[in-house]
Amino acid sequence: MSVSDDNSGGGDSEIQTRAGSGVSTDWSDLTHECLINILSRLTLEHRWRGPMLVCKSWLSACKDPSLHCTFDLESQFDSSCESSRWWTPEFERKIDSMLLCVVGWSDGNLTEIRVRHCSDRSLNFVAERCPNLQVLSLKSSQNATDASMVQISINCTKLRELDISYCYEISHEFLMMIGRNCPNLKVLKRNLMNWLDPSQHVGIVPNEYLNACPQDGDSEATAIAHFMPHLEHLELRFSKLSAKGLASICEGCFNLEYLDLSGCANLTSRDIVNKTSGLKYLKEIKKPNFYIPRSVFHTERYGHWRLYDERFQTDVFRI
Repeated sequence: MSVSDDNSGGGDSEIQTRAGSGVSTDWSDLTHECLINILSRLTLEHRWRGPMLVCKSWLSACKDPSLHCTFDLESQFDSSCESSRWWTPEFERKIDSMLLCVVGWSDGNLTEIRVRHCSDRSLNFVAERCPNLQVLSLKSSQNATDASMVQISINCTKLRELDISYCYEISHEFLMMIGRNCPNLKVLKRNLMNWLDPSQHVGIVPNEYLNACPQDGDSEATAIAHFMPHLEHLELRFSKLSAKGLASICEGCFNLEYLDLSGCANLTSRDIVNKTSGLKYLKEIKKPNFYIPRSVFHTERYGHWRLYDERFQTDVFRI
């Protein structure tokens, strides 16, 4: 028995009654304001994968500046295993295209950007159109250079958080510029890949990029110390800074509350204790604590085992 037979035409009558009462079931009749209200409750991924593809009016609503105060792709990267595809020019172009779209739609309202694998192409546009930017994270952006980042330091002076981890084409000269022009900077993340044991990156990250690991740890430390006195959070994992560089940071950044020195193989435990003793606001510090492969450090370099133990102070150390 069909539904129409069972209801003896009641269904048609109900539909006619609803239509006669002026109740509409056509979503295309929603006002722009209603659409914005609905879209604001969706995640970025859901907006890009669904409503933007429905019709022109929904696409127009998805471009509303009020929906583009932040652009955060970090969760998409964190939820997946790192892929060699992310390091290809094709993937970089996709990220650049997405960022260019969002910056254009934001109409200057963008305050937070968290992406990876972007380039100067999109970052120059960020510098032009995002005067209110406060958070910028662009980890693993192999073609982000001083050229675009200097423009950001000049035009985005409200920055308070910056993550340039694994961006090897950005130098200590940019750190000087960002420190000079962005007095509100409180968080800096300048982590490097594990150059002591790069096996976790081999086959994913291009070899030439792995070999381009910045060597000027002390130059970067000096720039941070001299031009970022208000830093509260600093990450320098696997930096090649020495005790001299650490001393500069501790003297210049006296408001530090969090300091990550994981993997900084040129620092001893004694260096860290002595240099950080004057940081009265320091709440947490992460010290080097890792396995050093035989291929990287040989016993002949330091002379004897006792000095090894003093230098690395780690429970898991073994050769």
